[in-house]
Amino acid sequence: MTPKLILFDVDGTLVDSQNHILAAMTHAFERHGMTPPSRAATLSIVGLSLPQAIARLAPELDDQKNAELVEAYKRSFVENRTGGRDHSPLYPHVRDVLETLKAVPDYVLGVATGKSRQGLDIVLRTHKLTGFFMTEQVSDHHPSKPHPAMVQAALSETGIEPGHAVMIGDTSFDMDMGRAAGAHTVGVSWGYHPLETLQKASPARIIDDIRHLPAQLSELWS
Repeated sequence: MTPKLILFDVDGTLVDSQNHILAAMTHAFERHGMTPPSRAATLSIVGLSLPQAIARLAPELDDQKNAELVEAYKRSFVENRTGGRDHSPLYPHVRDVLETLKAVPDYVLGVATGKSRQGLDIVLRTHKLTGFFMTEQVSDHHPSKPHPAMVQAALSETGIEPGHAVMIGDTSFDMDMGRAAGAHTVGVSWGYHPLETLQKASPARIIDDIRHLPAQLSELWS
């Protein structure tokens, strides 16, 4: 059997973290006396690393001010966690599908996320998924999506060829990243980018229910 690498985005794909993201972004902007971006604008940058995300939302800021908003955003996340408000639930049926895929002998599971190492660790601990993924790529160590570095690192770690890998995510950034690394791409429609934006990124497939993923992967590699 030829090993296959299945890489998942996290926010908007495995967990619904939009309320926490929106609250932290609003807090960061208000803390600096700025008008917070709209919900649509904030969700449009989910998946990017924080400095790139802030730069898209407020391109007029210099590097120092950008860094200050990044730190304010991070502090808001910490405050929410210590206040017991860090509740980013798994989307329906995610755990069952992950367990189904993990049980397939030639499947290797991983994540490639714009979250920091600390942020991913919290999600994994919260949902008892620590150690579940063989490769975990985070924003601390790579350029922001859609640069292919995270997928390339996952391929290198697992020794799997790009043609035997798939990137699964809810944003055009995920699709562009996967394709740039030579991997297949599967979009999910329940996340944060509008369907038409996802379609323009030309994923091999788009699914509306994660329970359809195992069959779609079998078909993709048949």
